[in-house]
Amino acid sequence: MKAGMIGLGAMGIGMARNIAKARHLTGVYNRTPAKMHSLADELQVTAFSQPEELAANVDTVLLCVSADRDVLAIVARLATAIKPGSVVVDMSTVSRDTAKLAAAMLAEKHVDFLDAPVSGGVEGAKNGTLAMMVGGNAAALEKARPVLEAMTGCIVHMGASGSGQASKAVNQIMAAGINQAVTEALAFAQAQQLPIDKVIKVISGGAAGNWFLQHRGPTMTKGIFAPGFKLALHHKDLKICQHMAKQSGASTTLIDMTIADYQQLMTDGYGNEDISTLYRLKAIDPKR
Repeated sequence: MKAGMIGLGAMGIGMARNIAKARHLTGVYNRTPAKMHSLADELQVTAFSQPEELAANVDTVLLCVSADRDVLAIVARLATAIKPGSVVVDMSTVSRDTAKLAAAMLAEKHVDFLDAPVSGGVEGAKNGTLAMMVGGNAAALEKARPVLEAMTGCIVHMGASGSGQASKAVNQIMAAGINQAVTEALAFAQAQQLPIDKVIKVISGGAAGNWFLQHRGPTMTKGIFAPGFKLALHHKDLKICQHMAKQSGASTTLIDMTIADYQQLMTDGYGNEDISTLYRLKAIDPKR
């Protein structure tokens, strides 16, 4: 199967490397040519000059971009050249409505669209252990599965178009809650003058243990906030969640609180740091 990757950010690069390792990657496209050519040379694949050119030369197109407007702009360009019977897999985090619109645009060209956002961060993309939640045609998922399995540890079909993005919204809200809980709890531990490394170790082994505590606790408490997952991107995702929640009448208490905290940190210049930089607002000595 011939696959092409569009979007070579922190997540996309890791994905592309794993797809190439599985010998499915034909070529890549990125708006920043230098990054594209560097990776293409490394992986010995084609650096396509336009998304349309990539679409015409592969069976499966993979997208990983930042925003709804970017997804729709790329899909519109793909639709001019993509071959009928192809599959487009969007791994960006966007709204459910955007996924449905993209699917409709490509259906006119007899092309399947899967909204397939992922969870697992940069580490998961690098290690090929991402969790993927997929909306769209189940048969199209099976067609694309060999490519997707090269970069994932778990793939779950969630239902019709838009279901993948709705599931990712659940993930992003939960991630916000975990971030709030872990940063506040570790700030409390610091205020109690407890040995932070021991706190992280013992709690990670119990009922309150979680990935974020184990992997971000040791760094945030040392004032290290290199991304993983940029705060500004999580803020963007939570704004999507907020809109979806208000449409359905669901609670937005946690979402609203986290958006406000993130906005303060972005205003202070911390938007490109990891989401664990929320610790700056909680700790006695936040190193602002």
